[in-house]
Amino acid sequence: MSALHLSFFSAFTLSSLGLAFHRTHLISALLCLESMMLSMYVALSMWPIQTQTASATLLPILMLAFSACEAATGLALLVASTRTHGSDHLHNFNLLQC
Repeated sequence: MSALHLSFFSAFTLSSLGLAFHRTHLISALLCLESMMLSMYVALSMWPIQTQTASATLLPILMLAFSACEAATGLALLVASTRTHGSDHLHNFNLLQC
């Protein structure tokens, strides 16, 4: 495994561990998701360069578009939940209440 692969794998692993263990605020969960998407974007951007193929150059752009949509949806949920519940603590959100 090259140093480039190791760095992308460790960035993705650290952000997924951050998502798993530091779920106190919604903004920290969203930041962990964005760092996972960023590491996947960089890995997909470097993949056609390493394999010398031009067929997979559209994948990073498509993933970046989906990542932007995910970020916009997450921020909209953050604003809406902060307005209704008063904070972004994840333990305040009870999905079983009407």
